[in-house]
This record gives sequence, C-alpha cells and structure tokens, in this order.
Amino acid sequence: MPMHSPYGGRAELGQNFLRDPRAIARAIDLVRSTPGPILEIGAGDGALTLPLSRLARPLRAIEIDPVRAQALRRRAPHIDVLAADGLAVPLDRPTVVSNVPFHLTTPLLRRLLHSGTWTHAVLVLQWEVARKRAGVGGRTMMTAQTDPWFSFSLEGRIPSHAFSPRPGVDAGLLRIQRRATPLVPLAERGSYAAFVRRVFTGRGGTLARLVPRAAPGSSAAAVADALARAGVAPSALPRDVRPVQWAEIWRATRPTAVDRRQR
Repeated sequence: MPMHSPYGGRAELGQNFLRDPRAIARAIDLVRSTPGPILEIGAGDGALTLPLSRLARPLRAIEIDPVRAQALRRRAPHIDVLAADGLAVPLDRPTVVSNVPFHLTTPLLRRLLHSGTWTHAVLVLQWEVARKRAGVGGRTMMTAQTDPWFSFSLEGRIPSHAFSPRPGVDAGLLRIQRRATPLVPLAERGSYAAFVRRVFTGRGGTLARLVPRAAPGSSAAAVADALARAGVAPSALPRDVRPVQWAEIWRATRPTAVDRRQR
C-alpha cells in the first residue's frame, strides 16, 4: 500500500521544484567548483540531487517529506537520502546546496551563517533576498553584520516559470563562501553586529554622524580619521560601506581601541 505524506501536498511545505534544465545546469556548475562532500537541503523529487550525484562526490540529500525521500531512494539507491528537517541536520559537510523553500529563507540563512563547519554554499533563493545578500544596490544591515566572515555573490536570476508550481516571484542563485581569514575576529562577532545595528538604525544619516553615536567614547575627530583611513567619505551612508571598510571602521572605534587612545 503506498504511503501518504503527512505533510499533504507540496504547497503545505512551500515547495517550488526547479524544472528548468538551464537553471539546474548553472547551479551544478557552481557546485562543481566547490570542495569535498555535499549536503543538499530540500531534495524534493531530485531535480538537483541526481545531477549532483554525477559529480562523483559523497552526497547526502535531506528531504523533510518521508514519501518523497523514499521515492528518491528508490530512484537513486546509491545516494544517501535522509528524511529529516533541513533546519535541524548537522551542517558538517564542506558544501551546502539548497533550493530553499521560500518561507524558510530567513531561518535557513540564519542557521547557515551562525553554525556549522561548511565552507561553500550554493542556494536558490527569492530574487530580492539573493540580491540584497549579495549587496546589489547597497549593503543591508544583515549583510554588513555577516560580511567579515562570509563573501556573497549573485550568480544569476531564475525566472518564476522555471519552477513547478510557479511562484509569484523570480529566484536568484546566491553563492556564499566562508572567508579563510575573517576580517573581524570571531570572538568579536556579537559586539561587531551590535555596532553595525546601531549605525544602521541610528539617527543622523551620514556615517560622520552615525558612527560616533554607535561607538561610545569615540570622538568626532577619531571617527573622521577612521573613515579617512578606510577610504569612506564622511557623507557616505551605511549601505555604501564595503566589507573591508566596515572592518577597518570597527577596528578603529571598538572599545579596546578607544581605551588605548584614552590612556
């Protein structure tokens, strides 16, 4: 007797399966340049899983729906298919691949950027999310908060008609790479993220006004010097600052730097 999914149809899981051969080939090309074993989150019916298996690298495919996971095992018994929640499995393989269910975009990105030992990720995301994460049109607060540890690049746009069922928006291919050498020490991640939040949410508009308020103890003159060394105009806005520049401004205004100047 055939099993019935406890999740109902694919709509209940927010799944939009990638069907377009060109988009699939582009995603696989990006994965080909990454190292080591692969973890795929949200395997679905195997549109990416089967081409990934042809890369001849260890592959674990995660699918929350046990019926689809079982069907994929039957189609491809050589693949390690696990029926599990992709938000709970260990992120312990170098390369992560996912056609992310759109309603899980934020929790999956948050988990990827705060846990695991992975080094490369290739993700199919909502177009605007992929665009913002890559800093196209200016950096967002969330991107600036993670830039010191990860680099992001937008690798293409996937039209909505490439999916079944068709979503209401296009998707984008986002590549993420963990930096081998962080721009800011990992131990400072919490305080750095809080600093960036204060800059983005503060009043004043320009960095010359925002940074002194976000970094208590830093004088306007010290901030002006830090911006000059980072190559940032005093009239620049937070969205205009590049990752290396954020790191330079942080190094010059973080509490330990202020303490040294005041001795």
